Amino acid sequence: MSSSRPDTGDGTRPAAPGAARVGPGGGASPWWQAAPFALVFVLFLVIPIALVLMVSFWRATEYELIPDFTIASYLDVFEGCGNLDELCTTFKTYLSTLKFCLLVWAITLALGFAIAFFLAFHVRSAGMQTALFIVCTVPFWTSNVIRMISWVPLLGRNGLVNQGLVASGVVDKPLDWLLFSDFSVVLAFVHLYTLFMIVPIFNSMMRIDRSLLEAARDAGASGWQVLMHVVVPLSRTGILIGSIFVITIVMGDFVTIGVMGGQQIASVGKVIQVQTSYLQFPAAAANAVILLAVVLLFIWGLTRAVDIRKEL
Repeated sequence: MSSSRPDTGDGTRPAAPGAARVGPGGGASPWWQAAPFALVFVLFLVIPIALVLMVSFWRATEYELIPDFTIASYLDVFEGCGNLDELCTTFKTYLSTLKFCLLVWAITLALGFAIAFFLAFHVRSAGMQTALFIVCTVPFWTSNVIRMISWVPLLGRNGLVNQGLVASGVVDKPLDWLLFSDFSVVLAFVHLYTLFMIVPIFNSMMRIDRSLLEAARDAGASGWQVLMHVVVPLSRTGILIGSIFVITIVMGDFVTIGVMGGQQIASVGKVIQVQTSYLQFPAAAANAVILLAVVLLFIWGLTRAVDIRKEL
């Protein structure tokens, strides 16, 4: 019995209306291949963000959440910010968070670039590169909290660092600013997140054609010129990805600032955590939406500087 579908003229017949499309290589359509990733994206990113945005417009009492549409939570966030004589609490909190973010970003970028450069261009053996990479990941074999707490016996007033400084005569009395201060918070952030800068920069450096470096040296370029005009431009994709990782994590962190700051230093993430603990979900959601907008502005600015789609 012959098929009712007409011949297309080249010996093939069109697919049935309900059949899945097949790509040129015989595989499934790109839309079907992307479906699992799209499902994960929607379930774990789009829907949670939509829920947070929705709750930010609700009202809340001491006992219940009331579905509504009000901007009262956003007005509470920016309460007092119209006074030009003094910065409001929200602006002060964001300035404190941005201070930590920029400091940690600059330090992790310098350390991450230096370590990645050493691994990529000065360690010739692939086995040695792997071994050194494993050494870099050793701190990640434990939780963030354990790694942070490990600094307390070192930096405390009676810690090993202060004892060593006093015993050697460098200082007369223990230093109080080593722990539960801005210094300890930045130190913990750098300790925790430098690897997030090393890995993408190292991957970008490993893709650099070594003949370009030889050509630059043959043309009379110094080591510094080769670094600034060849290595850095060709590593900017890794720098961008590492920067997005570090900035995104630090902007929303509250555990590190709470533990290493002695619960005395303000940050946006800490404000959201406190509001959530007191069941102020609309206020916490409003702060989360504003924080998300600020982080997205940072990412937008970074991606404007480097077109990551062309670089990958």
